[in-house]
Amino acid sequence: MPSAALEPFTFDPYDYRFHDDPYPTYERLRTRSPLYHNPELDFWALSRHADVVAGFRDNVRLSSAMGVSLDPAAWGPHAHKTMSFLAMDDPRHVRMRRLVFKGFTPRRVSEMENRVLELTREHLEPALARGSFDWIEDFAGKLPMDVISELMGVPAADRAEIRRLADLVVHREDGVLDVPAAAIDASLQLIVYYSEMVTRRRAQGTEDLTSALTEAEIDGDRLTDEEIIGFMFLMVVAGNETTTKLLGNALYWAARTPGEYAKVVADPDLVPDWVEETLRYDTSSQLVARSAAVDIEMHGRTIPAGAKVLLLIGSANRDSDAFPDADVFRIDRPEKSALASFGAGVHFCLGAHLARMEATIALREFSSRVRDYALDESGIVRVHSTNVRGFAALPITTEIA
Repeated sequence: MPSAALEPFTFDPYDYRFHDDPYPTYERLRTRSPLYHNPELDFWALSRHADVVAGFRDNVRLSSAMGVSLDPAAWGPHAHKTMSFLAMDDPRHVRMRRLVFKGFTPRRVSEMENRVLELTREHLEPALARGSFDWIEDFAGKLPMDVISELMGVPAADRAEIRRLADLVVHREDGVLDVPAAAIDASLQLIVYYSEMVTRRRAQGTEDLTSALTEAEIDGDRLTDEEIIGFMFLMVVAGNETTTKLLGNALYWAARTPGEYAKVVADPDLVPDWVEETLRYDTSSQLVARSAAVDIEMHGRTIPAGAKVLLLIGSANRDSDAFPDADVFRIDRPEKSALASFGAGVHFCLGAHLARMEATIALREFSSRVRDYALDESGIVRVHSTNVRGFAALPITTEIA
C-alpha cells in the first residue's frame, strides 16, 4: 500500500516515520529518480531491483572499505574494526573470509540443528502456556542470541546482558544522525567481553567457534585477536538483530494478511516459503552503504568518486518489475529472487544458512502448535534504526491447536 506522495520529494533514512510506516514503499524513488541524490546528507541511492543486484555484485566500483552504514562514526577507513570483513575490499576481504570459513563451517552450522530445536522449544512452550505473551521479549529476542552465544561459547548466565548490549548498539532515537553515546559504550563493553573470551581460548581451547577461529590457519596465515573480536561483534549484533527482526516480521505480516497463516497451518511444507516471503516483503536490513571507488555513470547522471551510495534492499524487493503484486504479502509466492538481509555477490552473508535454519525451525514449531493468533495492536513497538526494520515489542494471543 503506497504512502502518499511527498512534496518536495526527499528520502531521508534518518526520518523514522519512513521506517515506522507499516506499509513502507520506495515507489517514489523508483518512478521519479532511479538514481537518487540527497545533497543535504550527501549520499546517492539505487532503488530498482536490477540496479541494486548489480550494485551488490560490483564490488570493484562500489567499495565496502569505508563501511556499510551512513552513521558518521561508523564510516571511514577503520569501519572494519566493528563490522569485520563486511567493511573490507579484496584482497583483505577474501583473505579474512576464507579464514573465518575454516571455523564457521556449514558442518558446524548443520550440527546446531538439534540444539536450535531444543532452544526453540525451551523458550516457546512456556510462552504458549501463558496464552498471551510478547513474541519478541519472550521468544524471538532470546532464540537467535542463544544460538549465536552457544556457537561462540558464551555462558548462559551472560546471554541476557549480551543481548541488552547488542540492542543498544543499533538503537537510535528520533533525529539522531550518528552513533549515540549509549551505543558506543555498549560496543566497547562487547569488545572487552569478547577480547577476554579470545584470551581464554588462546590459553585453553574448547570445542566452540571462538576456539575454532583462534586455530584457523591457511598456509601459515592466522586470524589476529582483533580480527576474531571484530567477527564476534558482527555475529552478535548483525546476526542476532536480523534473525530476531525476521521472526517478528514473519508473525506480524502473517497476522495482518488474512488467510496467509492458515496456509501454513494447513501445509507445514510452506514454512520455508513463509521465511522467504518475509525476507522479501519486509526484510530486516532495508539498506546498506557503499562508496564509489571511481566516477560511475548511471541513468544519465554521474556518481562522483568517493561518494556514499546506498543500496536500497527494501525498495528492490518491492519492485514490480521483479515481483508481480510486489506490495502484496503472499506466502506461496512463486518468485524467489529476493535480496533479503544477506546481500549478494562476494559479500553474501556467511550466516544466511544459520538464520534461515533458525527461522524455519522456530516458525514450524509455532505453526504446529498454534491454530490461530492475534496481535495486540496497542502494545506493538517498532525499533528505531537507520537501516533495520522490525519490532521491539510484538504482543500476541494464541489459540493452541
